[in-house]
Amino acid sequence: MSELVTGEAVALELRPARLPSRALAVLLDLVVAVIAYLVVTIGLVASTASLDEAAQVALSIAAFVLLLVGVPIAVETLSHGRSLGKVACGLRVVRDDGGPIRFRHALVRGGIGVIEILMTFGVIACIASLVSARGRRLGDVFAGTLVVRERVPVARTAFVPPPPPWLAGRFAELDLSAVPDGLWLAIRQYLTRMQQLDPQVGWAMAERLATDLAARTGSPAPPDVPPAAYLAAVVQERQARDARRAFASAVSGSGMSAPAPAAGGAPAAGVPGAYPPPPVPPAAPPSHPAYVPGAAPADGRDGTPAAGHGGQPEAPVSGRREDPELAPSDRPSTGFVPPA
Repeated sequence: MSELVTGEAVALELRPARLPSRALAVLLDLVVAVIAYLVVTIGLVASTASLDEAAQVALSIAAFVLLLVGVPIAVETLSHGRSLGKVACGLRVVRDDGGPIRFRHALVRGGIGVIEILMTFGVIACIASLVSARGRRLGDVFAGTLVVRERVPVARTAFVPPPPPWLAGRFAELDLSAVPDGLWLAIRQYLTRMQQLDPQVGWAMAERLATDLAARTGSPAPPDVPPAAYLAAVVQERQARDARRAFASAVSGSGMSAPAPAAGGAPAAGVPGAYPPPPVPPAAPPSHPAYVPGAAPADGRDGTPAAGHGGQPEAPVSGRREDPELAPSDRPSTGFVPPA
């Protein structure tokens, strides 16, 4: 792994291509270029048979320079450092600062490549690549470029260890708005790699990061909390705030209101795990048995009529037999007027 520093002071971790992969890429490029050169040469010989020998030699040299030098330079310039062989091997030519190459870089590499690859059959290029710490040939040294690998194994996502349970919620009142992103990144990198560091070096780095973080938050770090645990707890608090903010924005964007806690500590309706009770079906109205002349009353205990809704006795139904003991004025009306 090679660390390159860009113009913005950003360290890039790139894997320089080694000699076997670079040699295979150059071999593929040369095979394609030679095949194209032979096809073009045959076409020129057939089309320039009437010309003199000097003209034919001049055209042959022009075709050689164009196909073996000019075309590779144009391809690397237009593809930002990827020729056909490099694409097949997963390589790319970049600048020393990690940026894409331009025409001047490709021109210097191609011009010197004619000497160290074509004229010496790659001997100089192989020796220079073996001597260089990053596998660069002379063309890369003079052009300020580097051939790197694009297809690299995907590394596992770094895991930030959680803080001790007794620190949960202890830093909920910290003001984290003034902490820059660079400091957060440095803290996360330390937490993911602290098991790989020397104990004394790791402790000193944790103290320095904790001091910087405390200066940004305006609250001193607790003396009874180890620096690494303090950093992990503050990072967890920031992640929790980001999660709450993201959840609130998602709820507001969907037009829904966040569930409020119910009175008495009961979970509010709509919260996962709290389900409202099922609706109670309405009570069926009481059924009254039909009156049969001469039958016993509905209650079956005494001669009083059965109670209706609310405990009130039911009104007599028309068509029932009248009680002979009632006075004519107390008898219920049947709706008919007796004949005079």
